[in-house]
Amino acid sequence: MRRSIWVGFDLREAAAFAVAKHSIRRHCHVPIPIHGLEIEDLRARGLYTRPTSRFGIGLWDEISQAPMSTEFSISRFLAPILAKEGWALFMDSDMLVRRNISNLFALADPAKAVMCVKHNHAPHETVKMDGQTQTQYSRKNWSSLVLFQADHPANKALTLDMINSLPGRDLHRFCWLEDKHIGELPIEWNWLAGHSDPTIDPAIVHFTSGFPLMTGYENQPYADEWRNQLRDWSLK
Repeated sequence: MRRSIWVGFDLREAAAFAVAKHSIRRHCHVPIPIHGLEIEDLRARGLYTRPTSRFGIGLWDEISQAPMSTEFSISRFLAPILAKEGWALFMDSDMLVRRNISNLFALADPAKAVMCVKHNHAPHETVKMDGQTQTQYSRKNWSSLVLFQADHPANKALTLDMINSLPGRDLHRFCWLEDKHIGELPIEWNWLAGHSDPTIDPAIVHFTSGFPLMTGYENQPYADEWRNQLRDWSLK
């Protein structure tokens, strides 16, 4: 079965993107291709046509009438279309991979269209990262790491028109799928720093509120390990 990895890219989080890719490769020696989802490239290819405008230092999604905390807030749903076949893993850039990513693909259930950690995440703070609005929506953080089975029949309903026209809150809750097609991954594969059970040994740490280079997030769990990976990447 073909496998691919798609990591969200936002220029403001270039260091996080570098660590995500580097930490994947550090633990996995199988040649799984890793791609960045860059919004301008996707626009140039005619795949991403959603109207957006500048909103502070971020973007405003005209369709959702809501801020986008990253440039890949919506483009993540293009991963199965870009992959065309097999299992396509999408992950946010603000993640630190601590185990062999092949072990995550080994959890893929062929009966499911997507697989994710089914968080019950309702943060109390109203601001995250570099002053971005902390938005609330159904199934929050489910879509921050997703295994998409690109050729599952249920995913044929996820079209370019849908991705470019529906409100983000609908896409993030996997509106094109019945619940029976949404499989569950163990929480250690998308462990939320500062939110998930601290007794769990995470396979992937997700710095969902802000990654360790951001002011106020320097001392969160696994921040030193993240900085070590950034240092290791910069020396290569």
